[in-house]
Amino acid sequence: MTIRVWDYLLEYENERDDILDAVDSVFRSGQLVFGASMRAFEEEFAAYHGVRHGIGVDNGTNAIKLALQALGIGPGDEVITVSNTAAPTVVAIDAVGATAVFVDVHPDTYLMDTEQVAAAVTDRTRALLPVHLYGQCADLTALEPIAARHGLALLEDCAQAHGARHHGRVAGSTGDAAAFSFYPTKVLGAYGDGGAVLTRDDEVAARLRRLRYYGMADRYYVVQTPGHNSRLDEVHAEILRRKLRRLDGYVAARQAVARRYVEALADTELVLPVTAEGNTHVHYVYVVRHPQRDAILEALREQDIALNISYPWPVHTMSGFAHLGVARGSLPVTEALAEEIFSLPVYPSLPADQQDRVIEALRDALLKV
Repeated sequence: MTIRVWDYLLEYENERDDILDAVDSVFRSGQLVFGASMRAFEEEFAAYHGVRHGIGVDNGTNAIKLALQALGIGPGDEVITVSNTAAPTVVAIDAVGATAVFVDVHPDTYLMDTEQVAAAVTDRTRALLPVHLYGQCADLTALEPIAARHGLALLEDCAQAHGARHHGRVAGSTGDAAAFSFYPTKVLGAYGDGGAVLTRDDEVAARLRRLRYYGMADRYYVVQTPGHNSRLDEVHAEILRRKLRRLDGYVAARQAVARRYVEALADTELVLPVTAEGNTHVHYVYVVRHPQRDAILEALREQDIALNISYPWPVHTMSGFAHLGVARGSLPVTEALAEEIFSLPVYPSLPADQQDRVIEALRDALLKV
């Protein structure tokens, strides 16, 4: 049996009755769009994070895009972010007509190097977009005063950090807005696409609700452009409501898997994840590092263990972002990481015997490279 970096089937078996009941309750409700499940999930998700407003949308990319638009970011503006991220972070910046400006990442945590941010601010900068990567928060304590000093919006990309904390504050509760993805692999995942934006600001929330619904405040009457069809559907909203109640349990299970890796691999040459000071890591992915990465991955493939690289191509090196004009070599830490990092299986229902197989295969491969 092939071991994959993520699998949902055992979790589904364990939660099947509740998931099917969620689907059935929506189908029997008489309202399949903009119904009670979406409103309830929005309220409960916002309450979990201690903020006023939750706005459900159709996916995590649009969560970032709509949040940028609601914060007034558009053509001619610059947004400071990182290249060591999934491409959608930058796709969303590009989609609103703004320009992504990259800073490098820390060589130990792989998170935004906040010491580089102030120097990257120009008279066109309008927002900071830190990515809470791999399951832990970027240094919001350092970013908040930079944003305040320069009058910048602070938008958190929380797609990989549901339930993570920075000095006790849950990811998504600090910035002017925060964008989440509920793609199935996420710590809080749906059974398809989904997303949300959190904000404390009443006017930003009102703009977001209009933007996701064609620019309408009332049915059929557009009051704001551009508008979108970016709604979170009722079925996924109800499933997410049920799963939100189990989020802390999912986090605890992921942390237990991570502890087993530390216990079994700490004496090897693998560079294991580092949790930044003040952070609570939820281990969305378990990213390790080794200079012979490709040989290790091939050795594990021969034993039916299919791992992943998050991410093999820094965004600024992709041909689709050549228009940003960011030269290779300009982000040396990010570029070095892309040659050496890879992800081990980590999800709540990962069977112990499968994790043991991964550990044994890794240790054997490390002896041979």
